[in-house]
Formats: sequence, C-alpha cells, structure tokens
Amino acid sequence: MPKKTQTKNDSTEAVPVTHEWVRLILQKVKTGKISLAEATRELSTLPYEELAHAKIDHHRPMRTGFPEVIFGGSKTVEQIASIATRMAERSERLLITRASPEAYSAVKQKVSDAVYNPLSRTIVVNRLKTRARPGIAVVTGGTADIPVAEEASVTAELMGNEVAKVFDVGVAGLHRLLDKLPQLRAARVLVVVAGMEGALPSVVGGLVSVPIVAVPTSTGYGASFQGLAPLLAMLNSCAPGVAVVNIDNGFGAGYLAGLINNREGGE
Repeated sequence: MPKKTQTKNDSTEAVPVTHEWVRLILQKVKTGKISLAEATRELSTLPYEELAHAKIDHHRPMRTGFPEVIFGGSKTVEQIASIATRMAERSERLLITRASPEAYSAVKQKVSDAVYNPLSRTIVVNRLKTRARPGIAVVTGGTADIPVAEEASVTAELMGNEVAKVFDVGVAGLHRLLDKLPQLRAARVLVVVAGMEGALPSVVGGLVSVPIVAVPTSTGYGASFQGLAPLLAMLNSCAPGVAVVNIDNGFGAGYLAGLINNREGGE
C-alpha cells in the first residue's frame, strides 16, 4: 500500500487526477522528459491530500469512476470552501450536498464555474463534455418530496445521465401514476421518492420490469417519525426489485441509479 503523505498546496500541478494523467506522467519518465523524483512529486497526492480539517481523496475517481463528494451538513462555510477549492483543482467534477447559500457564495469566490441548485441544496462543477445517457426516471409521491428527488437527479446527471422527472404521482391519486406508465416503463432504472406511508415504490414495483431505488423521506406527520415509517414500509415491500436507501438520501439513490444505468448502457 502506498505510504500516506502530506502535501502542500503548491506541491503538484493543478490538473485532474485521471488514468490518462498517470499514463502521461509514466510516459514522461519513460522518455526521459522528467526524472523519477519529479514523477514522484506529481503523484504525491495519492492516495490523499491532507488539510488541517480533511484528507481529500483525489485518487477516488481512478478507483470508482466518480470523485469524492462533499457532505455540506455539519461543516463550516470555511471548511466547505477550502475542501472544494482543492478538489476543483484536481477533478473535472465536483458535488457538494446539503449546501447553504452562504457556502455557495464562499465556494463561488474560489471556483468560478460552480453552480448552485437551491431546491436540492447542491453545488456542482461539471467540466466534462459528454453526451447524457438516457435511462433514469425520478418519481415522487408528492411535491414535498421534490428536494430529495432533485438531489438524486443532480447526482445522476453529474454521472453523465439524462434524468426524466415524474413528480406528484402518489398513491392518493393512482390515475396520475398510471398516466405516466409508458414513461416509467421506458426507463432502465427508477428512483422512487416518497414520505407519509411510503407505499409508492411497492405500487410502482408491481407495474414495471426495471430496478427501483426507493427513497423514504421525512415528509409526514408525527407517526411518520421523521421518515422511519416509510423506511420500514419500503424495506417490507412485497414487490420484487425494490432496493431502499436511507431516509432523505437522494444522493445515494441517484448514485446507485447512475451506476446501474451506466452499466446497462454499456459503460
């Protein structure tokens, strides 16, 4: 295992950490353009770069195909901005979840191409010029579930996917859902987001032949227990093909849907 090293902010050239980047460095060593010591400095951020409050995993895109994601909750604005600045220098994509407008303002000062989605509370940087791959649909039971659904959509889109959105088709009015069945059946994977009693993923699971990623939300009254009731309902679904992520975890659902769609799409 490589030795963990602490790196200074100016120790490496600010370029994305990709397989191509490593190949170019090795090719330079092979052809004598740079020395072994210079190549070692170039690679010194592997496996991570250490800041005062974080250890940034620049190497993650090479292992998993997607960079480390910053969870903005419980972090200070200064911490978020510091981590985001270093990550944006070494990655073509950046995602910050649960981000406040104040955090976005601080990040924007350092990363000019950062974009904020106030509904999903996400900050995104996407410098990849790739064609979006269709195949994902994100469905909600109600309008109150849309912020979590938007977090899932933003995540899946950053992974190179095109996302269809079907909102407010909960079980209290099934005719709304049935009207959208052709669109749902055309998808390769569905993200189904619901609060209250959490019945929507089970209903959808009995109507389609594709994987469903169910997301319980904290939407509901007292006995919903901040999403625990829909979580248990989804875990106990009798419909096959339903997998469940944590309460309000739109990011986790969007990421899983993106992995499924990318694999189904031949990546």
